[in-house]
Amino acid sequence: MWKIRTHRLGIDQGSLMLFSDYKHNGEMWTGKGPRETRQQVTFSEAFLAAPALTVGMSMWDADHSTNQRMDITAENIAATGFDLVFRTWGDTHIARVRADWIALGEVGHEDDWDLTN
Repeated sequence: MWKIRTHRLGIDQGSLMLFSDYKHNGEMWTGKGPRETRQQVTFSEAFLAAPALTVGMSMWDADHSTNQRMDITAENIAATGFDLVFRTWGDTHIARVRADWIALGEVGHEDDWDLTN
């Protein structure tokens, strides 16, 4: 279990439109086989270490006549940000996806001493 001193708890969150492929016949909407989109997210302030992070879809617009396959995840999580990744495969046709994320971790405090200077 990760225990955080409450005066050092930082929470950052956001929402990101990953793609809207139906507007321009993009790969997620017309493609076949494996497809992936990846967007880098930068936190509004750096954490002291990689935070606990969760991602989820807040909007999913898909063709009802095909199988509904998706994988959404955070990769390369660091103190300063992460990659938000969405994947689909097979005959799935996705028009658009919006994802929300929330990160929780320890942040610096004004009373921290910096003895390196």
